Amino acid sequence: MVVGEPDTGQRSAASPIRQPETAPLEADELRALHVTRRFGTVGALFLALGSLGAGAAPVLNPVQDIAVLRLFARIPTVSLAIAFIGMGMLVIAWLMLGRFARPGRARLVSRAQLTRTLIMWVTPLMFIPPLFSRDVYSYLAQSEIVHRGMDPYSLGPAQALGVGDPLTSGVSNMWRETPAPYGPLFLKLGSVISSLVGENVVAGVMLQRALELVGVVLIIWALPRLARRFGVEPATALWLGAANPLVLFHLVAGVHNEALGIGLMVAGLELGIRRLPVRVAGDSPPPLARGELPFIVLGTVVITLGAAIKINAMIALGFFGVMIARRWYGRLSDLLKAAGLLTGVFAVVMVALCYGTGLGFGWVGALGTPGLVRSWISPTAELANLGGVLGIALGLGNHTDALVSIVQTAGTIVAGLITMKFLWDSFRWRYRPIIGLGVSLGAFMMLHVAMQPWWLLWAVIPLAAAAGTSRFRVAATIVSAVLAFLAPPPGSTFDGRTFVPLQAYAAGIVVILVALLVVRRSAPMLLKRDTAPAA
Repeated sequence: MVVGEPDTGQRSAASPIRQPETAPLEADELRALHVTRRFGTVGALFLALGSLGAGAAPVLNPVQDIAVLRLFARIPTVSLAIAFIGMGMLVIAWLMLGRFARPGRARLVSRAQLTRTLIMWVTPLMFIPPLFSRDVYSYLAQSEIVHRGMDPYSLGPAQALGVGDPLTSGVSNMWRETPAPYGPLFLKLGSVISSLVGENVVAGVMLQRALELVGVVLIIWALPRLARRFGVEPATALWLGAANPLVLFHLVAGVHNEALGIGLMVAGLELGIRRLPVRVAGDSPPPLARGELPFIVLGTVVITLGAAIKINAMIALGFFGVMIARRWYGRLSDLLKAAGLLTGVFAVVMVALCYGTGLGFGWVGALGTPGLVRSWISPTAELANLGGVLGIALGLGNHTDALVSIVQTAGTIVAGLITMKFLWDSFRWRYRPIIGLGVSLGAFMMLHVAMQPWWLLWAVIPLAAAAGTSRFRVAATIVSAVLAFLAPPPGSTFDGRTFVPLQAYAAGIVVILVALLVVRRSAPMLLKRDTAPAA
């Protein structure tokens, strides 16, 4: 199904949409799979080594005290080249792996083979300095604020901890005096980490990464199960959603809390619809299934926990409500009943979290914090910048900041209207609700002035479970591969020293080309058009 194709019904775990039987990979394909797996693992190792000198290291970098390894910190251009080699090899390995997960093939990679491959690629990235962003240091500082009994939603790290605090020193300058925009559950979990590690930044980063890996595990668990319901090959969904370079680079290596938020969201959807029986437009609804309501409530609770990490997950409740209403009689009254049920559960759980953590509702007022930064890859931010330039050229003055505020508000309104359209159209059986969820989340992410590459995973992961056409896969593959290279490994702009990344990337391209020659000798089929027969 493509985004926009009419929906034909909804399936449950007991009655997933049947797919053509596929055979296991043949000997030559298995050999090519092993080459792909090793190619990606070597890329992950390169990225891990490069991170020692090109990562977003703490201000007091412990690598400087380790013999041999400290060499990487002293040759940043070489380290950046090594990191870029690893990035390129991982992206290429992911693309090569995709040939074995393409729907319609008579022989497909199994979920177990994909999971083992993913584990091999993730493992080297579990024990390295953060990459692509310094956000994890903000997490640590904001969590310490909670641990010390202060309000992270009214005080920034510099105000609460002091500029000289080791945790504050790692935070990017733009975030040192801003409140936390994250939900109470995330900061409470972070405060537990703070109580365990104190001011040990390295241990804090490792435990924060372990927390985000829980979210990655939830994604790996939920994606193939959701895909089976909606007629998408589980291996395809796992490849596009969980093995995506954006997941490896930004959720694992970059330690972003999107991992836990998205993981709880998709896990909640899987749990919530687990007992929903088959319901096709026009059919009479079957009797209430055993365990149906408890699983609906459980799914709502889990999605709410995701929203208490990052508020974006709350959008999933609207489309979950549409799934429930369609399972009943599909009437407007059913939609209102489902909305009332989910809203009630959401309110109870969220109030309990806000008061139980002692953080209250201050996070609601801090949700606009990310908008203080404009991203150069954001369409709305660039539109505002263009307007500012035109204003200067016409002699009207520089009104860029005012335009950013206006464009952000307009973008939010447009994304809200898109969400309302897809909610209604999904309720009228024109789209699958999970496709509406992916499109709506994508609209909110893309129309935000602070859009970052990893934000699009909010859209890609749910869509990977339900949008099964080649058109969507090709588009998502291209977007993911391009966005994977847009954030530099150190999470900085090199202070205007543009020659540093240019030299590093040029050297990296040469090494990657040599590595591809090795692949051509070992498994030539990987660099040729896939001509495997259809199922």
